Amino acid sequence: MPSVLPDGEPMPEDGALPASALAAAGDRPLAFYLHVPYCATRCGYCDFNTYTATELRGSGGVLASRDNYAEMVAEEVRLARKVLGDDPRQVRTVFVGGGTPTLLAASDLVRMLDAVREEFGLADDAEITTEANPESVDPAYLAELRSGGFNRISFGMQSARQHVLKVLDRTHTPGRPEACVAEARAAGFDHVNLDLIYGTPGESDDDWRASLTAAGGAGPDHVSAYALIVEEGTQLARRIRRGEVPMTDDDVHADRYLIADSVLGDAGFDWYEVSNWATSSAGRCLHNELYWRGADWWGAGPGAHSHVGGVRWWNVKHPGAYAAALAAGRSPGAGREVLSAEDRRVERILLELRLREGCALSLLRPAGLAAAGRALADGLLEAGPYEKGLAVLTLRGRLLADAVVRDLVD
Repeated sequence: MPSVLPDGEPMPEDGALPASALAAAGDRPLAFYLHVPYCATRCGYCDFNTYTATELRGSGGVLASRDNYAEMVAEEVRLARKVLGDDPRQVRTVFVGGGTPTLLAASDLVRMLDAVREEFGLADDAEITTEANPESVDPAYLAELRSGGFNRISFGMQSARQHVLKVLDRTHTPGRPEACVAEARAAGFDHVNLDLIYGTPGESDDDWRASLTAAGGAGPDHVSAYALIVEEGTQLARRIRRGEVPMTDDDVHADRYLIADSVLGDAGFDWYEVSNWATSSAGRCLHNELYWRGADWWGAGPGAHSHVGGVRWWNVKHPGAYAAALAAGRSPGAGREVLSAEDRRVERILLELRLREGCALSLLRPAGLAAAGRALADGLLEAGPYEKGLAVLTLRGRLLADAVVRDLVD
């Protein structure tokens, strides 16, 4: 979630969408993202829209605290029902992210999910996910989530090495994420993910291999591995600028990615998106796949982003302002943009090229097709799919995915 909201046209006070956005809605899946902006502490690398205070005040004295947060999100879900009208779709996926959603009581997360269920209904095979920090859950908490309808959980592991966790300002101890996987399985969770970060200053290749081995051996069916991005304004960026820790370069990131693909592959994981590996098709994160394939989703919560039928909008960032808008009966939307056909074509290439299935060459303009031919010759695209009209990245192509995408959208 971007730390700075984009520019755009004003959002109507009632949140109404253009008729074009609702046309043929039944042909597209519908998902919900529910943002919880609270954290116990701020990690040094994080620039997400999160807050450590337990109580925040909005305009007119309206409070945005953990205690009333679930009801605020439920109110926005009810707004979504009004805006989408008689939309017949049941919700295919719900993803609760943050922040640290599990700082709220498990009953609060279930209450937020219940609001979606009550207003829209959930598909029989709906994927219901929450993110969690390892130190913020225990077996009883996980059991309550599972009985409330959650069937997938994503733990922030980041690293198995204490000195790496310290640089990232992570508070859990090595071994706790792996224990959480076992606890989630015992609670009945169908799918479990571990999130890893590579390229932390001071991390060695051996540290990274140890983290991958620990993650793969813990029994999840999904692992995400992301290169550390040092965002301006974060504590980590300031430490690097002061020379306290070194900056990791792109060559190190590339080496770490190759290690990840090798170690995870040996552990039974296959890549399905550049930064994501799963042990089976059922283990994939369907919610993220809906993002990558341009489905409709409503993002509820401060700073959350939404997309329905080619209209993208974003909420006000501060929880106090968010609470005040809902209390006044207004949409918390801060702005929106209506995507052109060209915008949507470019986004499809940007997102679908990152997937194992690739993107259709028919999406490319002549210059992009010529670039795809060069990428094929350079070993960045797979030959077999190319002959079938698809651009699919090779392992080397995944290392250079951003550059390949830039060439193909020209």
